[in-house]
Amino acid sequence: MDEERSYYVYILACHAHRLYVGVTNSLRRRVAEHKAGAHEGFTKRYHINRLVYFEVFHRIHYAIAREEKLKNWHRDRKVALIESVNPLWVDLAASWYTEDDLRRIDPASPAGLQDDN
Repeated sequence: MDEERSYYVYILACHAHRLYVGVTNSLRRRVAEHKAGAHEGFTKRYHINRLVYFEVFHRIHYAIAREEKLKNWHRDRKVALIESVNPLWVDLAASWYTEDDLRRIDPASPAGLQDDN
């Protein structure tokens, strides 16, 4: 029997509400990488590291399809989706890590921050 996996489509924001949509099989690890600025690119350049929305899937192809759909939405539709469940744009991952956790992230390591489970 296949082990059940979870896949996540997530939206990150910065304080100016610039948005990033992504997909991952480890939300905890991936958000930590964004918070630590572990990878060069758009999210690091604009400090987009606050988790404001996510969805869980049990099949990767559904998660990828949803990510592609969200990426094609206009900004106002993404904002409405976020505000439907998180009207104050609270960082849903704010209590997940300590500063030490984020300093330990090695972008060269494929493991990054290890999940608890």
